[in-house]
Amino acid sequence: MIKYVALYRTPDDPAAFDSKYFESHKPLIDQVPGLVRQEIAKVTRTFVPGFLGENTQPYLIAELYFESKGAMKAGFASPEWQAAGANLTEIGGMELVAMFSAEVVE
Repeated sequence: MIKYVALYRTPDDPAAFDSKYFESHKPLIDQVPGLVRQEIAKVTRTFVPGFLGENTQPYLIAELYFESKGAMKAGFASPEWQAAGANLTEIGGMELVAMFSAEVVE
């Protein structure tokens, strides 16, 4: 299993970001082919302040799970993923996010 992780820093207006993220972005991600599950978590405490850089606090973590790298690549090539990316740009999330993939070790 592989997962795609999006780590968002704290936006200027968290309530406005949450509204846009959960009302428009997450429903688009829910439709991505091959997505096994999606986990979203709000960061409640940072144990190593400044690890991500000065004045950068993690805010939200989105983890998208796929069965394989192939399934993830196919999902990323889909119109649903493209729509979600365009939406993230529209809501200002691209300026807040670091993204990476990781193999799940069980």
